[in-house]
Amino acid sequence: MRRSELPARFVTFEGGEGAGKSTQITMLSNFLNSISIQHIVTREPGGSPGGEEIRKLLVEGKPSRWDPETETLLHFAARRDHLVRTIKPTLEKGCWVLCDRHVDSTIAYQGYGHGVPLKMVNEVYKFIDDQLHPDLTFVLDLPANEGLERTLGRAEISVKDDQENRYEKMNLEFHERLRLGFLEIARSDPSRCKVIDASPLPNKVFEEIKNVIRARYLDEKDEA
Repeated sequence: MRRSELPARFVTFEGGEGAGKSTQITMLSNFLNSISIQHIVTREPGGSPGGEEIRKLLVEGKPSRWDPETETLLHFAARRDHLVRTIKPTLEKGCWVLCDRHVDSTIAYQGYGHGVPLKMVNEVYKFIDDQLHPDLTFVLDLPANEGLERTLGRAEISVKDDQENRYEKMNLEFHERLRLGFLEIARSDPSRCKVIDASPLPNKVFEEIKNVIRARYLDEKDEA
């Protein structure tokens, strides 16, 4: 099978603040370009015109801006628009989708982090998902305090990141719950989720990610 004939894949990247998701997605995108696999890079909240508008409501302002239930519904409103306007049409064209966060972040942040019942989160997801779920999820794992230290350094050189810091302002206990939530999600769905140690340098982290992509989707195919 030629690379152009490979089935479209929906690959998501999850993890706490400062885990390096954006860096790893960029590196994977460059790798896929090098082997001629068509794809897009997108994000949540965001990824579509409506989703980007809702993103501003969620990632800017004070931590107490929304109660947990309102925050959860805003995330799902953005996700629904993203699914129907960006993700689904792209996959139907045969292109891969690389997404910085998806529903696992809502389960971790609003469920494990804020205490919204997981049953409620899952039921809303079933309502909006169109039976479209990630094929593979990388969970970038990093101690919460280390991740927050990374975000502080990042904010010093980026005005945008300094504005989009609502979740980073939440306390360490919240971020520790997030980490445990992501690890529990990965344990509950090992066929989809791959936990990656995000502590090493980015190139080393990416080698592990690339090895997973090769093993799952490329090695048995014709790469000539």
